[in-house]
Amino acid sequence: MPTSARRPSLSASLELLKPITWFPPMWAFMCGAVSSGVPLLENLWVVGLGIILAGPLVCAMSQAINDWHDRHVDAINEPHRPIPSGRVPGRWGLYIALLWSLLSLLVAAYLGTMAFAATLLGLFLAWAYSAPPLRLKLNGWTGNAACAICYEGLAWFTGAAILIGALPDWRILALAGLYSFGAHGIMTLNDFKSIAGDKKMGVRTLPVQLGPHRAARLASIVMALPQIVVIGLLWNWGLTWHAIIVAGLLAAQILLMINYLMDRVELLLQPRRNAAMYNATGTTLYVLGMLTSAIGIGSILGAGG
Repeated sequence: MPTSARRPSLSASLELLKPITWFPPMWAFMCGAVSSGVPLLENLWVVGLGIILAGPLVCAMSQAINDWHDRHVDAINEPHRPIPSGRVPGRWGLYIALLWSLLSLLVAAYLGTMAFAATLLGLFLAWAYSAPPLRLKLNGWTGNAACAICYEGLAWFTGAAILIGALPDWRILALAGLYSFGAHGIMTLNDFKSIAGDKKMGVRTLPVQLGPHRAARLASIVMALPQIVVIGLLWNWGLTWHAIIVAGLLAAQILLMINYLMDRVELLLQPRRNAAMYNATGTTLYVLGMLTSAIGIGSILGAGG
């Protein structure tokens, strides 16, 4: 049977959708729901459906369309992936992305106007990130911005909006925007694993444009600055303990940044390992700060503040 006529196995399709990548938008959605101040236990069905929308649908779709349009780059960087390896044959990667886009819109429509509008924007950015003619990922500045908005800002906004049933409070929008800005740095760290292939294929990620050391230093600054603003806002809102916790989490991140990302020799020798190690540790502290901030503003709004 010709390769183009075969269908991918369930395991290969699931690998294409990359469940491991679903956590960030699911977490951001949950932070948005918590920040709304609306009791979650009374809205478990809506919250659960929203988490599915953020992760297994929209995020998974973005992974499929990205792998489809990156199949030539992946053949160099990661030939074992489902599409370049032939385990997802023919145009099945594209078909899966289209189907998941439709499913995402159907679920979002059920969740309401705000969720539908946010999902529509998220899908547009996901396609624009990977697909011609925009293909935002060809430049690390625009590509990382699109990812950060989808993974953090829009997911947070959606989590709050579907529970409130209206445009969220400006303080929720501020937190979502700040943590989304910081996520740009996280996306930069993800690009260290494919520097060689990106250079060859003309993908101008920030590690390619700036070099590993400068890109790592920039990523560190981009992640830290929004959190400093968050700490100030929490303090100004009377959320003293929440501000102190986020400050402690940021201090730990800075120590890890110095350890993994600021050593010029070590980063140049092992950029993939050091960036990955920071992602496994420092990013965990970053998302814990997100939840702490969400709990804080949720306590104010839940009390009618």
